[in-house]
Amino acid sequence: MDKCKQNECEILEVSLKTLIIGSGGREHALFQAVSEGGGNAYFLPERKSLPTAGVAPSALLKDWSALSDWLKKEKIRLVIIGPEQPLVEGLGDFLKKQGFFVFGPSASAARLEGSKLFAKEFMKAQNIPTAPFQVVHSLSETLKASENFSPPYVLKADGLAGGKGVFVCQTVKELEDKAKSLFEDKILGSAGEVALLEEFQKGVEVSVFILTNGEDYCILPMAQDYKRLGEKNTGPNTGGMGATAPLSLPEKLMEDIENSIIKPSVQGLKKNHYGYCGVLYIGLMVGQKGPRVLEYNVRFGDPEAQVLLPLLDGSWCEVFYQVSQGKLPSLNWKNIHSACVVLAAGGYPGNPLKGEIIKGFIYHKTPHSYFLHAGVGQNEEGQWIVNGGRVLNSVAVGQTAEQALKRAYEQMAKISWEGLHYRKDIGSAGKSSFHF
Repeated sequence: MDKCKQNECEILEVSLKTLIIGSGGREHALFQAVSEGGGNAYFLPERKSLPTAGVAPSALLKDWSALSDWLKKEKIRLVIIGPEQPLVEGLGDFLKKQGFFVFGPSASAARLEGSKLFAKEFMKAQNIPTAPFQVVHSLSETLKASENFSPPYVLKADGLAGGKGVFVCQTVKELEDKAKSLFEDKILGSAGEVALLEEFQKGVEVSVFILTNGEDYCILPMAQDYKRLGEKNTGPNTGGMGATAPLSLPEKLMEDIENSIIKPSVQGLKKNHYGYCGVLYIGLMVGQKGPRVLEYNVRFGDPEAQVLLPLLDGSWCEVFYQVSQGKLPSLNWKNIHSACVVLAAGGYPGNPLKGEIIKGFIYHKTPHSYFLHAGVGQNEEGQWIVNGGRVLNSVAVGQTAEQALKRAYEQMAKISWEGLHYRKDIGSAGKSSFHF
């Protein structure tokens, strides 16, 4: 398989000032990757647990003109937009018009993540395999549509929901409860005004990432994300409880994914003239019917970024800079494995318990493992506290998948707090067979 459709990459000769927008573990991973690649990275918003980072005033998130002025004053040329919300809102378009290099798609392309319905229509137009679905706008419509499906039922909010907009319901009664909470209780606000009811997909979930300039692409190593809160994929969906990379797939399956999903996805971007200089994440379910698309994300996944970024044999700063200019560099990968275990707050994902004191050293690291900070805050006494649902990422690399996982769990053991929750089976799905 041709892993990378490429243009020749220019060498980035000077230290490039870069602003990373976002406050999660993904953005800490991006900061680390840019810094190690020779870039001078800044954060927006401020990261209290990372005092060595350059910081942009948090108010700039709501004042794009002021943000542009500040970037010019600081002579920052490259902006990496980590989360999906500002991409959907069009921040990337605005900054590009101001003359900055932006790693991230246009608002038009970001609708692939911003609207489940838009993504389904895009897939239909490109003949990309995905689950059959019906659009629903109310509790009554949902129950009526359920007559066309068999349990378990999958109900997806159309808009952005921070990884919490997908409900897998085992019974009609459970579906009724979730639809009521979505349409009548409005637990997701406007994101849940429209939803999709779709056929449940059985198989093994895989995360595919490509770098693309909207015309060509480069496939990154495969990753595997663990979205459910509990072991053996039980409990509610979360933003992600851990990940491993690289994932080895049978050659025939990889060819099928590229030909039936990746190529037509990029062709659709090109045909519709979407400005797309960034990473496209394609969530797949691989089952008896072959690979099917579950969703698109228009940025690095969280926690997939945490396991993909350490694998590059080269400078991510240079890669981001080249892609932001519409070029695709040639990429080389280390012959290693990586693993990430997410340390979550008690009550996550529904009602995370914030304020608990973190016991241990959040800066602990070894030559092979370290913590990335996500929901870390600070109290008036200067103690580090839980300040989000997903608090820390324990990341490690190794010569084998087993070694990377062992090191990630050993790193995790250096930290604790009241109510700490994590999955003990990260990496287990990698043993699943992709032959059905």
